[in-house]
Formats: sequence, C-alpha cells, structure tokens
Amino acid sequence: MTTPSIQRLAGRRMLLGISAGIAAYKSAQLARLLKQAGCEVRVVMTEGAQAFIAPLTLQALTGEAVRTSLLDPEAEAGMGHIELARWADTILIAPGTADLMARLALGMADDLLTTLCLASEAERIMAPAMNQAMWRHPATQRNAACLQQDGWRLLGPESGEQACGDTGPGRMLEPEAIMAELATLSSAAPLTRQAHEPEQQTQLPAQGLHIAITAGPTREPLDPVRYLSNHSSGKMGYALAAVAAELGAQVTLISGPVSLPTPEGVTRIDVETAVEMHATSRRLATECDLFIGCAAVADYRAEAPAEHKIKKRVDEDGLTLKLIKNPDIIADITAMRDAAGGRPFVVGFAAETRDLESYARDKLERKRLDMIVANNVATQGLGFGADHNAALLLWRDGDGEGGEDLPPQPKRELARMIIDRALACLSTQPVH
Repeated sequence: MTTPSIQRLAGRRMLLGISAGIAAYKSAQLARLLKQAGCEVRVVMTEGAQAFIAPLTLQALTGEAVRTSLLDPEAEAGMGHIELARWADTILIAPGTADLMARLALGMADDLLTTLCLASEAERIMAPAMNQAMWRHPATQRNAACLQQDGWRLLGPESGEQACGDTGPGRMLEPEAIMAELATLSSAAPLTRQAHEPEQQTQLPAQGLHIAITAGPTREPLDPVRYLSNHSSGKMGYALAAVAAELGAQVTLISGPVSLPTPEGVTRIDVETAVEMHATSRRLATECDLFIGCAAVADYRAEAPAEHKIKKRVDEDGLTLKLIKNPDIIADITAMRDAAGGRPFVVGFAAETRDLESYARDKLERKRLDMIVANNVATQGLGFGADHNAALLLWRDGDGEGGEDLPPQPKRELARMIIDRALACLSTQPVH
C-alpha cells in the first residue's frame, strides 16, 4: 500500500473504533495498513468488540495502548476522552454494527466510543458490517440516512457470503478497499489538515458546476400491484453523486426507486417511471453543466396499464401485453444540448453482456454523446447490485477522441475516475 494516493494519508491522526461484530478480525489488518500508510493510529474498542479480538493484538500493531472504557480512572484523571477526541483528525469505525449505528443516530454517549464521536469535530467515517436482513431493515436504513445527514461517510457494506451463512449486503469492506476509499476521499479533501488548524479555502475541481445524475431503475406499472423493471440497485449513480458533491459541485440526483440513503450535500428528486424521469431530466438539462445518465431506464411500458389487478384466468395459458417504447432520455438530452448551443456535457452508460466496445462505440455515435461508460454486467461480482465495477470509458472532447479501460474496483473509487475524466473533457469544451 505505497501508491501515491495512499501516501496522502501520511501524518493523519486516525482514531480507529472497533465495535462488536465478527468483522472485527479485519480491523487488525486495517490498523496495520494505516500504520504502513504513515498514519498515527489509536484504537478504541467497545466492550463487545473485545469478545472478537484482543486489545493486545491492536496494541502490538499500533504501538499505542488500546482504550476500552469511559470510566478508566487512570485515563480519565485528565479528561482523557476529551483529549482523545481533540487529538483525532479522522474517526474511522470498522466494523460499525447495527447497534452502534442506532446509538450514534440517536446521539447517545453510553460508552467511550460513542462519547468520543459526540465530543469530536473530526472527520467521521464508518464501514458498516452486519447480517443482510439487519442491513436491509428499515430502521437501519433510517439510521444510515440520519448518520449521513449528520456528516458521517459510510463505506459499504458490500454483498457476499456472510459468517451466518446468508448471502447479501452487509459484509464489511476488505481493509484494502477501505484504504482505497480513504485515499479517494483524501484527494477531494486534504487529509493532512489537523483538527485544530483553520480550514483552508481551496478551489475544488467541480466548484461552480451543476451536475445532474440519473440513477437506479424505473418501474413501469402493468396494474396496481405489478410492474416492469430491472436489477439496477442505483449504487453506481449514488456513488457518482457523492463524489461530485465532494468535489464541490451542485448535484441533483434524479432517482428511481432504490433503498439507498441520499449522499451528503446532494439534492434528490424521486421518480418512478421513465416518463417521469424524462420530464425531470429535460427540465434540469437546461440548467446543468454536466448531465450523467446512469439510470437503467426501462425501454418499454404498458400501452394501457390495467386499472385493477390482472386476474389469472383458468381457461387461458398465457397473457398478452401490448408494450410501447419509452422516451430515449439520453438521446433527447443530447438533442436539446445541440439546440441550446453546447450545454450540457452529456455522459451516457451502456450495460452490455457481450461485444462491449462495439456496442459502446455505436451508442456513443448514434446518440451523439460526449462520453460513455460501458459495463459488462455479465461479469460475476460486478455491475448490478454489486459493490465493485469495471468500465470502458470512451469520449470525445476538444482534443479529439479517447478511451480508457478501468479495472474492477469499489464503485466509489470508479465514480471518482469517471467524474475526473468528465471534468477534464468538460474543460476542453468551447465556451458559448
């Protein structure tokens, strides 16, 4: 872990919080990687976390005594928890359990770790880890949204096999992926600033730009209880929105129905159908500088959705539905762009299962896009519903045409590379 991006973390004062989840075993490797990156690391463990990993292990890896109790007479002789809260530049909790998320969302301070979180003005980051049903529970999703509104950055969780035998979202990101996410965040907001030093006013790369992004699926009703849709989770579009906001842009997220919290600093507009997304996109296209069509929009909708639930008939073995084409949102936006004299810069997505480059180039030309992001959604572990993705970028800008293959990586990191490329292309466009 000695890449230039990781080296940005050198000198950062990291307070690593560990709560009571089986993923706590990964925290030892995370502490090791933080030290290798040049961070100062101090560890705080909840009482339950000590059942999964011994404090002595973390002490050996960090060279610092591990704090476990708010009521430690020796440590608290000089208000040690306040001193620790002031010391930290970043509070990184990994793993963050459902219980800890709930307590933090309520503003509780019933142990050392939660007290530090309330008493510190440091950057706050959490890698959630829990059973897939616990993560999907509405209460956890509300808590996740509340924490993000309070300034927490949530890394993951990712989907996969869990210790309990279940499969689904809830796995803590691997330590290497967390380090990559930290490095990505550090490029948007310098991580070498000490908490007690005044924040410098720096020009962020996307400051002054309005970026509109579509994300998630659309749902096309067949009757009051059934609809046509697809497997899009919205994770890629939400990652793009989060990164764009961190880079200083005014971000409007046009979201289909997903179960994701709104990224910090992002304005979200919820839509259901392709027609609704089309109308909202057309309105925003006249206001924005960069339009990213990341949503998986249904190609067809029912010509006449049934007013009441369609009943299965005993005397019929099949059902015939008449579908009509939905509006082509991204093509319509490029046509508006041409009529309006060059705004906005339009980025499209292509989800393919074969002949990736051929189909992507065709879509780039046919829909007159400025840039396209092509994904092979047939690749196991990537694309729809996954926490990682790979992409082929193709673009046209003032300097000509270009292309780049981006290897599999966390969607947040991939989003940063996509936004960086789009901003670079936008900077070469003629001023109108």
